[in-house]
Amino acid sequence: MKKMLAAVVSRVLSGVATQKPSSRVLVASCNYSKQATFEIKKCDLYNLEEGPPVTAELTREDGLKYYRLMQTVRRMELKADQLYKQKFIRGFCHLCDGQEACCVGLEAGIRHTDHVITSYRAHGICVTRGIPVRAVLAELTGRRGGCAKGKGGSMHMYAKNFYGGNGIVGAQVPLGAGIALACKYKENKEICLTLYGDGAANQGQLFEAYNMAALWKLPCVFICENNRYGMGTAVERAAATPDYYKRGSFIPGLRVDGMDILCVREATKFAADYCRSGKGPILMELQTYRYHGHSMSDPGISYRSRQEIQDVRSKSDPIMLLKDKMVNSKLATVEEFKEIDGEVKKEIEDAAQFAITDPEPPLEELGHHIYSSSPPFELRGANQWIKFKSIS
Repeated sequence: MKKMLAAVVSRVLSGVATQKPSSRVLVASCNYSKQATFEIKKCDLYNLEEGPPVTAELTREDGLKYYRLMQTVRRMELKADQLYKQKFIRGFCHLCDGQEACCVGLEAGIRHTDHVITSYRAHGICVTRGIPVRAVLAELTGRRGGCAKGKGGSMHMYAKNFYGGNGIVGAQVPLGAGIALACKYKENKEICLTLYGDGAANQGQLFEAYNMAALWKLPCVFICENNRYGMGTAVERAAATPDYYKRGSFIPGLRVDGMDILCVREATKFAADYCRSGKGPILMELQTYRYHGHSMSDPGISYRSRQEIQDVRSKSDPIMLLKDKMVNSKLATVEEFKEIDGEVKKEIEDAAQFAITDPEPPLEELGHHIYSSSPPFELRGANQWIKFKSIS
């Protein structure tokens, strides 16, 4: 009798142990659509006879990939905020939460072999360019496992075909034109996305870069991420005309809804094809919004109201917009998104733990990687009696 009872209990417990979580059962039983077509906002055009399409196709696979990426960037930035307040991150730190559709949509519209350069608000593009989250957070905390070995910090991150993260306002724009010149010189059909903010859009060096790019027909997409505030100044107070997509004058331009990832993706594809065809540069303005202040030292509510931020969050949040599109078109379920959210949350927590426990780089590595390819040589530090060895 005891043996029979034990066998019954064992079978029951075995069934409980192998039972799938309810969310997984629901997800597995759904009949998904594999693809859906959505109407998207028409881009404003400048010196162009035609622009990107007003409809966009989205596959279930791509939609889930975009959602996971945007959610990863969002949670990573919120974790960076927490680590900064706990003093694990020091110095400058500019977060991009709210602007996830820009970095993910831009990457979705180009080839992996294309090139990207941006400003100091670079964490999201680091992830979309292929840098692991743990390498981004470890760089923020100055650890050896960071993508720049802990020596770059928030504003200076790099990867293959990604050139930062640049701290000087607008300085990356002529550099981007130079990268595009290299693409044209090599005749490899590659292009360069050169990003800057609305605060940098009045810099004189931008117009010099426009001029050279137009003269030499460089395959450069100049991209203004217009998040409506350059530091603490609204665009209406900083610019005689806030139509940044027309600023190229002799360069054609597009104004794009930067809160809709499908709009960004389709506009980027259009701009990339334009440049790749040999027509020269094109200018894109992405109308977006940042939820945090300009940097961690800026509370972000002295020049705009909490209500304004909440209105954008409730009506135009890029993650929410994609999620609603996919649920309403039966590309995915709410339960499936909850499951992705849980996986992303765990990934970020694990990355943060690595970022605060990984060792800092030793002082003797201070001179490493000054040049990408050079024989080792000695250089002095701030103290002339201390020598460091530079190793590529």
